[in-house]
Amino acid sequence: MREILEVLDVKKTYYKGKQPFMAVNGLSFSVGEGECLGLVGESGCGKSTAARIITGLEKPDSGSIRLEGREIREAGRKEWKRIYSRVQMVFQTPQDSFDPRQKLEDGIREALCNQGMKKREAQVRIRELLEMTELEAEYAGRYPHQVSGGQCQRAAIARALAVSPKLLICDEATSALDVTVQAQIVELLKKLQRDTQMSYLLISHDLALVQAMCDRVLVMYQGKIIEEGTPDEVIRSPREEYTRILVDSVF
Repeated sequence: MREILEVLDVKKTYYKGKQPFMAVNGLSFSVGEGECLGLVGESGCGKSTAARIITGLEKPDSGSIRLEGREIREAGRKEWKRIYSRVQMVFQTPQDSFDPRQKLEDGIREALCNQGMKKREAQVRIRELLEMTELEAEYAGRYPHQVSGGQCQRAAIARALAVSPKLLICDEATSALDVTVQAQIVELLKKLQRDTQMSYLLISHDLALVQAMCDRVLVMYQGKIIEEGTPDEVIRSPREEYTRILVDSVF
């Protein structure tokens, strides 16, 4: 399996006053082409920091990040425009993906026009993207506060899909939604992966969700990967005590 993403010995330290806190400590993993990889662990273990580093929102202290074989850690602004056409992220709170003063279609159009698409073509593509994410065309003209959390998350996924990324990072993308809507978004993500063959990095504290979606799962604790395997291996036969506690808390 060809690797879309390789993260090699990445470290990131923050400071609380003068006290250092290592959020990511020698993190290494890869995501294969067409794979859905789960990254699980309790809040504060470094999952979201890892996502922000991969997408250029944070700079690591050291290590290597390769996207489709190309080092991106020191990429400049021009290079990140190309990178964002290959990797996108869906956030926990869908409203954070949109300017509250703009309609949903404006946010999606911006993503398309940033990649060089003409406005007329973008308008057609917006309708296609809303259809892909099972939103009626009328939602294009609504503001983020005028739609439900699930509808806004579908629009956020549509915006992420606008550039046809090879890798979609979902950072707790269902945790802010109620249970019924969570299930609908999970089914949508599974359908989109079947249709597009995208790779997913699914970041979650929810092992049941990871079991339903992922081919492989990594368990993260204090900035490190401490366990790896298929969801069934990790859930049914955990090797580490921390993983056993995590499994017991869910099941």
